[in-house]
Amino acid sequence: MQDTIFTMGVDIGSTATKALILKDGKEIFASTIVDVGAGTSGPARAVQEVSEKSGLKREDISYIVATGYGRNSFEQADMQMSELSCHAKGAYFLFPNVRSIIDIGGQDSKALKIGDGGMLENFVMNDKCAAGTGRFLDVIAKVLEIDVGQLEEYDKKATKDVTISSTCTVFAESEVISQLARGTKIEDIIKGIHESIASRVGSLAKRIGIQDDVVMTGGVALNKGMVRALSENLGHEIKTSPYCQLNGALGASIFAYQKAIAKK
Repeated sequence: MQDTIFTMGVDIGSTATKALILKDGKEIFASTIVDVGAGTSGPARAVQEVSEKSGLKREDISYIVATGYGRNSFEQADMQMSELSCHAKGAYFLFPNVRSIIDIGGQDSKALKIGDGGMLENFVMNDKCAAGTGRFLDVIAKVLEIDVGQLEEYDKKATKDVTISSTCTVFAESEVISQLARGTKIEDIIKGIHESIASRVGSLAKRIGIQDDVVMTGGVALNKGMVRALSENLGHEIKTSPYCQLNGALGASIFAYQKAIAKK
């Protein structure tokens, strides 16, 4: 195994920590997601879990790169990288024709313009308000007394258009409660919520100019109802991957591999 290079990327977000190990910069060898992020035991737990899954010890890992909201406080990393660069690198690995990336995270949403070779050319970010983020969906799911993982199933059953006009989480929450009081079906409310977020994120993304291929990353990309709404808003097909939530960690691990090669 001495000729094999294993590298690790650790993406420490606001609500979850993701860790991924690459083998020789090409093969996703092991990965894990821990549902707590920066300032918690999440980063240490993620590293422990991915190490156990892979059967590797720290000395087997040639290089570790940390990214995300909590990257600067992660002492096990050999270096830190911007989450924007890591998302660009990870999406390019999964989709070599990527030109636009939309990432909806726990506390922010981002749109990235990608050039040749997966290079980041431009980006816009909303990190001032929870509306248009994963946190917004968590709040609404709690109000509706359902699991956030059920949102896409309800979205599929919607039969009426419901407009949720508030762009503030607090006011949108009140608007949802008012809709429930009027007897509006949960599935129609959820479709309206998805379209409200899509409108907000879509406006953000259009500022950099959307080009195919469009790739969505972050945990919210697992919600097909949200992907549908955003695709309709942008007028472009949106590609996703089972690794969408691990995209930042994947990009970090690729950068780690490049550093490991440079050291040789």
